[in-house]
Amino acid sequence: MPLDPLLQNKIEEELEKHSGNTLRIRETHPITGGDSHLAWKLTTDTKNYFLKTSKNNPAALFKTEFNGLQLLTRAKSISIAQPIAFGKINDHDYLLLEFIEKSPVSKLFWKDFAQGIANLHRNSNDFFGLKEDNFIGPLPQQNTPSDTWSDFFISQRIQPLIKKCIDQKILQKDYIDKTQHLYKEIPNIFPKEAPSLLHGDLWGGNFICGPSGNPYLFDPAVYYGHREIDLAMTRLFGGFDRKFYWYYNDFFPLSPDWQKRIPICQLYPLLVHSVLFGGGYIQQARRIMEEYG
Repeated sequence: MPLDPLLQNKIEEELEKHSGNTLRIRETHPITGGDSHLAWKLTTDTKNYFLKTSKNNPAALFKTEFNGLQLLTRAKSISIAQPIAFGKINDHDYLLLEFIEKSPVSKLFWKDFAQGIANLHRNSNDFFGLKEDNFIGPLPQQNTPSDTWSDFFISQRIQPLIKKCIDQKILQKDYIDKTQHLYKEIPNIFPKEAPSLLHGDLWGGNFICGPSGNPYLFDPAVYYGHREIDLAMTRLFGGFDRKFYWYYNDFFPLSPDWQKRIPICQLYPLLVHSVLFGGGYIQQARRIMEEYG
């Protein structure tokens, strides 16, 4: 599918603003894999760029993704696909990024990746949450700040999605009562830690081995939270070598029994996938809620 001519002109304007030079898009290559948007590799005379567009997603989706990428970049912990511009032309929302060329995984990749994530998690804050709401995939993500992880996890992560699941009739209404015991247990389940800057959607599809074998992150759903949430997400859909966890624990030691807490840490992304895709995700989420509740 070719780019809309008006959109292409707008992107060339953004590239000129960014680079200070007149750049013309010579080729557009559609990229598959996005669930809720269209994507292209854009080839110019000097560099390649990555473009995402959408007609049906919320207007703030690309704005908050842009802000999240900037926040991760400012942390200076790990390489990030650099955001260039976001905006709207006619009915096209767009997000323009640098294009990361894929490289073979090097011998030091998992060590470097673990160190980068550990360093990212050392970036802290005086509250859990974020100063703006954002999105995880196309789904709104509430980030109202809280002083404690347990309050934030319950009120901003689990409760809103249980309500969505009930509204969509994929979860029975009695789970509102069934989860009350779980909520009482949450403060006792998680070890107390300072808020960590999280990628927020750290699964195998949101990183790449880039130039010189360096790990790069993209598609974040950032907030300050408990770092075990990021690590549990890496275990949900595969794609992470076990060496990653050994190295991470060397760089930023985890509290005892962190692996036993993986299911409760995966409850939020499982509820997200339940709302978006249904299927077996709600069965997994139910099992976790019943185990802990």
